[in-house]
Amino acid sequence: MENSVDRSPSPSYPVSAAGNALRVVRLLHELDELRVMDVADRLGVARSTAHRVLAMLVFEGFATQDRHKVYRPGPALQTIRGSQAAPPPDLITIAHPHLRRLADAVRETTHLMVLDGNGSRFLDGVEGPQALRVSYRTGTLLPAHTTSGGKALLAALPVDRLRALYPNGLPGDRAKSPHESPKDFESLMNELVSVRRHGYAINLQESERGVHAVGACVRDRTGTAVAAVAVAAPSVRCTRTRLTELSRPLLATVRDIGQEL
Repeated sequence: MENSVDRSPSPSYPVSAAGNALRVVRLLHELDELRVMDVADRLGVARSTAHRVLAMLVFEGFATQDRHKVYRPGPALQTIRGSQAAPPPDLITIAHPHLRRLADAVRETTHLMVLDGNGSRFLDGVEGPQALRVSYRTGTLLPAHTTSGGKALLAALPVDRLRALYPNGLPGDRAKSPHESPKDFESLMNELVSVRRHGYAINLQESERGVHAVGACVRDRTGTAVAAVAVAAPSVRCTRTRLTELSRPLLATVRDIGQEL
């Protein structure tokens, strides 16, 4: 039996501007990214009107605009709904010793990240001890579908939520190498099936040339994926087989972090 939702009657006075603004706030909350043409299409208004609504939301802190003219939830909206990118308050403090132990054990760089919209936000990292190593990326935001930790977190989402994150397909589609085709949304969905089955994701030079990585989710005591840990290494010494080997200490690490949350 379907659940019914009681809705209040429409107000008898004109509130089109306020109504449009509230609808866009709801869209930002649900989709995490919007463009002017998306808003115009959804509201059935001119692009100039959509632009004015978005500009007002930016001014009030409900939206931000990046250099690609994509609008995302701003600090005011994040505060109201609880930021997706905000980790549990003690996450970094708890995770850092584990990142260091893992880096020492596998002699490669380790990263801690969370989902920020459809991106991976790097919160912390420990560089591996070898002279040729991957640098840590604390503070960096990369497309989630190009990072191992990001893919692990995407795999933990329900399908409808995944589709809502990518209403216009994957951003910045490109090939992993000159011999491969760019990844599209459906191929990502197929890859996430494998991620769920194995419990970890791999990145073969998708976020950066010459870098391979393996990532897995940190889950709290309720089983909710709250972050991901990744091990990243130069591709010249880290084959796919090596990534599979690294997944074992990685999975033990994310389990240990989750038990402390």
